[in-house]
Amino acid sequence: MSPSDSLLESHSSQRMLAIGGVLLILCGMLFGDIFAVFILHPNNDNIGREMFLAAQAVSDGKPELVASHFAAVGSYLENRGTKVDAHNHMVQFGFLALLLALLQPFVAYSTDTRRRIAKLFLFGAVLLPPSVFAIHYVGLTYSPLATIGWASIFADLGGLLVILACAFTLMGLWRHTRGQRFSPEQQTPPSRSAECDSRESLLLLRGGVLLLLVGYLFGAGYASGDFERLAATEQRVLSDVLDQAAASDMQGVAASFTEYGNMLAEKGIKIAAHAHVNEVGMMALLLAFIQHLIFLSPRWKRIWVGVILVGFAGLPLSILLELKLGLLAGGMADVSGLLIIIALAGMLFGLLRQSGREDYQAGRST
Repeated sequence: MSPSDSLLESHSSQRMLAIGGVLLILCGMLFGDIFAVFILHPNNDNIGREMFLAAQAVSDGKPELVASHFAAVGSYLENRGTKVDAHNHMVQFGFLALLLALLQPFVAYSTDTRRRIAKLFLFGAVLLPPSVFAIHYVGLTYSPLATIGWASIFADLGGLLVILACAFTLMGLWRHTRGQRFSPEQQTPPSRSAECDSRESLLLLRGGVLLLLVGYLFGAGYASGDFERLAATEQRVLSDVLDQAAASDMQGVAASFTEYGNMLAEKGIKIAAHAHVNEVGMMALLLAFIQHLIFLSPRWKRIWVGVILVGFAGLPLSILLELKLGLLAGGMADVSGLLIIIALAGMLFGLLRQSGREDYQAGRST
């Protein structure tokens, strides 16, 4: 095997993780958009309706209906929670895959071992999110256990595979620090000029750091001010609902639930804006370090970096503006998410072209 063949083979685990990471993030973003439009808002309406009916049942002295309405609320919350978890796991596993791709040059294993570890990680990362998604629908049907269903079992299996892959990678990093080497230098030689690659990377690095700074400052402001105010409002409103239901004041109950819904909306929007600005900041930093693996012309790389930075800035800002602009801001958030999805798809195309080019060169040299 020639040195060039060894170099090309050594990249297989890195590009596999890079492609898998971008694909996981892309699928997570698509699922998040679909979830927000078709599940999140209808679920919130259903939860509000069931809570109002539970309060009315308290007023009517029908405790059995109270229990059934709260069971329905629990079902809606589980439906929402499993969808949020599936979305978050896809995106976070994508981040982790990109991080592992960056670490491949420092993992002291043979080429085949690194490939096996990458496959193990990606299999677990792909298995867990749909299994979490299915928990609400599968339940305990045909489960061999009394409290854990098949979907939860497969989700746990996926998580275990991810943990094992990360543990093996950590061991490989430790072996590297001990001076063990199994392959030549694994950094990909840039297919474009280093100056061109660094320009896109620098833009993403600056944008990512700025977004993270804004996210941390916003989170600090929310924790120091809004958090306690909203928590106190929640306790007061729920106490008012119980008192009004006991007094058969259904108009008061309706007004209290309206206030409660507004409070939940403000709380959810601010938490979502904080989470999303930090999330896109981390995504920008990770994407900055894989630009050398994206086989596109300098012009197209700059276009996709520009598009994704616009989407990164617009998404959390649009979410925050939903408090004042309502559906208009929701549409702006959807457009920002779409820009991120389009840019990720463009970068994924460049990663696939890089893989095809390396496979072709490897075949020509054998």
